[in-house]
Amino acid sequence: MARLTIYPDNHVDSTVVSNLFIDEYMKDANDAQLKVYLYLLRMMNAHLATSVSDIADKFNHTEKDVLRALKYWEKQDILSLDYDGGKNLVGIHIHDLSEESKRNADPQGPSSFVPVPSQAAEKPPAFGEDFAAHSSALDAPMAEDVRESPLPEEAAAASKPQETSPYEKPSYTAEQLRAFKNRQETTQLLFIVESYIGKPLTPAEIRTILYFTDVLHFSDDLIDYLIQYCVDRGKKDFKYIERVAVNWAEEGITTPKQARKSATRYDKNIYAIMNGLGKSNSPTSKELEFMTRWLKDYGFSMDIIIEACERTVLATDKHRFEYAESILSSWKRQNVHHKSDIQGIDDIFQQRRKNSGSSPPKQSGNRFHQFAQNNYDFAALEQELVSN
Repeated sequence: MARLTIYPDNHVDSTVVSNLFIDEYMKDANDAQLKVYLYLLRMMNAHLATSVSDIADKFNHTEKDVLRALKYWEKQDILSLDYDGGKNLVGIHIHDLSEESKRNADPQGPSSFVPVPSQAAEKPPAFGEDFAAHSSALDAPMAEDVRESPLPEEAAAASKPQETSPYEKPSYTAEQLRAFKNRQETTQLLFIVESYIGKPLTPAEIRTILYFTDVLHFSDDLIDYLIQYCVDRGKKDFKYIERVAVNWAEEGITTPKQARKSATRYDKNIYAIMNGLGKSNSPTSKELEFMTRWLKDYGFSMDIIIEACERTVLATDKHRFEYAESILSSWKRQNVHHKSDIQGIDDIFQQRRKNSGSSPPKQSGNRFHQFAQNNYDFAALEQELVSN
C-alpha cells in the first residue's frame, strides 16, 4: 500500500497535544479516532511516513476503521485530506488548533475558514483506485457527550431518538449460549474455529460466533473463511475478527467468494503482483488462485515472485500467469528459498547449454534474458493447472 505523507501546518519539535483538542474534541471521539489522531501527531513530529495499513496493524484495527477515523477528524476540521486527480488519498494536513482557538475568540473576524497552505513538495505514490472508491462511505458516527448537567441545547439533542446500528451486538444470556452450543451444526463450526485459533474458545468468543450467525447472518462457510482470513494475517484477537465481520456485513458480503474478492482490494501483495505482470484490473478468480498458490502453497517471498513477474513480462505478452507459474513451480521443485538461490539455477542452466555444444542466442546483457524462453504449450499447461 502507498505511503502517506503527513503535512504539518504547525512546526514543533516535540509531540504536543493541544489543550483545545483535550477540552473540545477528545470527549466526542471514540477509541479508534483518538488513537489515529495521536499517532498522526507522533509521526508528524518525528518526520516519519506512515500508511493506513501501518496504522491498522499498530492498533489492531482494520484499514476501514482507520479510514473512518480520518474522515471523522476531517469533518471536525482539525485535519484535511489531500487527493490527486483520480481522487486517491495522497496526504494529510494536520491543522494548527491554536489558530482554531483564535477564530473562536474572534467570531466576527474576516473569515472562519483558514485554508490549508499548498505544499511544494512532491507527493508520494497514491492509493489504489479501490481505496478512493470506498473513501466516501467511511464516515463514523459521533459518540454522544454525557454530562451531569447538560446545556439546554444538549438536552434537546439528547431527547431525539438515536439511530441504532443494525449490527449492534446483543447481550446473550447463558441459556441462549447453551442452546447455541448444543446445536449439532454448531459443534463442527466451533471445532473449525478452535483449530484456526489454536485454543479452546472462551464463552465470550462463542457469543461472538453466535453473533455472526444470529445478527450478521453469516453462513458457516463464511465464518470459516472469516477466521482463516484473519488468522492468515496474524490476527487471532476476536475484537479484530468482529470488526472485519461487521465491515463485511456493511459491504453486503454473504459468501466466501465475495469476501475473497473484497479482500484483494486491500492486499498490497496482490496489488504488487498484478502491477508486476502489467495488469491494472482487479484479479479474476483464476488469477487470484495463481497468486494464492505462489504466496501460500509455494511460500515464496515477494522478491522471488516479483523476479518471476519481471522475467515473464520480458518473455511474453500472453498467458503471463501461466508463464509465471511455470517459472515459480520450477523454482519450487529446485528448492529456491531466497532470491540468491536463483542465480545458482541460472548458472547451472547456462553451463548445461554450453556443455551441450549448442550456440545460445545473442544476449542483450539483460540478466532476465538468461532464463529459458517461451517453449510452453500454454493451452496444455492451462488445462493441466485447471485439472489439479
